Amino acid sequence: MTSPGASEDPHLPRFVRSAASRLVAALLLLVLLLVVDVAAGPQIRIGGIMVGVPALSAVFLGPAAVLIVVAATFPCLALAAASNHQLDTANFPVVLATVTLIGAASVMAAAVRQRREHELAQARWVAAITQRALLRPLPTRLGPLAIASAYLAADREAAIGGDLYAAADLGGGRIRVLVGDVQGKGMAAVEVTGMLLAAFRRTARGRVPLRELPAALDESLRDDLADPAEAPQAPPPPPPEPGLGLGLGAEPGPAGGADKAVSPAFLERFVTAVLVDVAPGGESISVANCGHPPPILLHRGQVLPLECGRPAVPLGLGDLTPETQHLDTYDLDIGDVLLLYTDGVIEARDGEGAFYPLTDRLADWRDLAPADLLLALTADLARYVGSRLGDDVAVVALQRVA
Repeated sequence: MTSPGASEDPHLPRFVRSAASRLVAALLLLVLLLVVDVAAGPQIRIGGIMVGVPALSAVFLGPAAVLIVVAATFPCLALAAASNHQLDTANFPVVLATVTLIGAASVMAAAVRQRREHELAQARWVAAITQRALLRPLPTRLGPLAIASAYLAADREAAIGGDLYAAADLGGGRIRVLVGDVQGKGMAAVEVTGMLLAAFRRTARGRVPLRELPAALDESLRDDLADPAEAPQAPPPPPPEPGLGLGLGAEPGPAGGADKAVSPAFLERFVTAVLVDVAPGGESISVANCGHPPPILLHRGQVLPLECGRPAVPLGLGDLTPETQHLDTYDLDIGDVLLLYTDGVIEARDGEGAFYPLTDRLADWRDLAPADLLLALTADLARYVGSRLGDDVAVVALQRVA
């Protein structure tokens, strides 16, 4: 596996990405400094700047290439010193010793940088494998639906976060789709993503009705979060200080109590989600919204946010309310597109802090197929924020085509 590093970014020009080109550029810089130093004469000596070229090359070259630059620096310094009548001075050996020390340090720095780039490449590879394992690519066609999905990680080094999507064929022509957003970031959010997706697939195989699905997912998620075998362990408590503890009335905890301690931050995880069931034939959809941004329906040239009639609490917080899940039902005509997304889309900001106007943008893409729609959306979103996203983005587009 190669170590791409920053210099291997595919968005950079090919000249910059080529290691040979970068080495040639460093050597040409040495030659240029030598020519300028010789042309300037003894009055202006800039040959000392050559000492910094090996250090500069350590930023973008490997250790072997840096060593070549260091080796080329010595004759360039000698020629510059000879031209300026400095070759036989007492200071010239000091210059050579300085180049030797800086060159050695530059080679070591380049080796350390290259090793870190290799580790980063491995981390990206693991993240990509994890993403493919958790967020399985959605089929481009399920029953009467054409489907497209896109995932953009806010942290490009991680390549995956806490946003998720999944789709399942329930049989009999019924299709079910999930889009969700785990509270928080990091590996704990990825763990919760895996828990919820596993629960979604189990319920799909069990043909759990949509009205009962949020409660089933919520119960499964809370059980997994509270399971010491699944959740990260809190560090054991420190031993009691001398003279304190059991002798002063403190009671020992249950045996193995430290093993059952669960990180409070992990227990506070929850997931906003929207669940959609498509009826056999695709003529209608039922939507269960658990604290998630509303889906958007592109219907006959209109952009219609499907606001929930009675929002429910996010998954993982179901113990806060005993209410039965409310469902909203909508017609779905042939050609209609349903867009499901996470809040990373609508909370993206431009340089002036304005939120991304999703519904306004969709008005220009009403006639696009799902794959083309997501290409236009993600490209426009990247242009809008100008740098990197503030949050992960997951988007799924469904179109009834039959």
